[in-house]
Amino acid sequence: MEMNNSNEKAWNQNTYDAWVHRFGTPQEMAEKLKKDPIVRLRPIYELMGEVKNKSIINLMGSNGTKAVALALLGAKVKVIDFSAANMQYAKELAAAASVDIEYIVSDVLKLPKAELVPQCQIVFAELGILHYFTDLLPFFKTAYTLIEKGGIFILRDFHPVSTKLISSRGSTANVRKHKVTGDYFDTSLQEVDAAYSKYLEDDKSTDESKALIRKWNLGEIVTAAADAGFRLKCLREEPNLSSDIYDKGIPKTFSLVSEK
Repeated sequence: MEMNNSNEKAWNQNTYDAWVHRFGTPQEMAEKLKKDPIVRLRPIYELMGEVKNKSIINLMGSNGTKAVALALLGAKVKVIDFSAANMQYAKELAAAASVDIEYIVSDVLKLPKAELVPQCQIVFAELGILHYFTDLLPFFKTAYTLIEKGGIFILRDFHPVSTKLISSRGSTANVRKHKVTGDYFDTSLQEVDAAYSKYLEDDKSTDESKALIRKWNLGEIVTAAADAGFRLKCLREEPNLSSDIYDKGIPKTFSLVSEK
């Protein structure tokens, strides 16, 4: 509970300003999305199949850029996230793109009972999600509850080898140095800057922008999905998809597709 309260507070500090600094105003970002919504959804889009007319929930969907992109492709999209500042950017973005999205401001693990019913064909969450939980099973069970039978849960996150085990530095002359400095089996909580804070102006970052995280290894993640009742369909370990040069041979992200 203390960890959740700390993270919720962090994600309501100057978040809207961070997204404007990162993406531009909602109106500016909407123009980019309307030109090619699929670009914003890669590489997870290929795992979704046809999205037109499907009901999709984005757990911890943050600023809504993925939700709006999906809505532009004809999906009915709901975002669940505990940041009202994130919702503000997302709703303005949707309005500027002339699409509708539903946005529920709530801790994923404290959803109203009326929401805890099978209601969609796809649930997805991605990049910097799991480390906000001290127990993965309730998160996966929530996703399982929201999905209709035959639907899928797509989780894409940073690979534990890169987040728990290896530290990297340097980017000159197409060289980046890597060292094994971490403990893959470490279970401790760590205080870090909230992900959005790197997009803030220096004078807007505060101690309240700090978040508490717990990094998970791949075995813990897959086991939690199976324990929640999912049938695991695909575990795809991915290289650095933004560069063919840096981090060669090191898994940077992974995508897990599970079926109800």
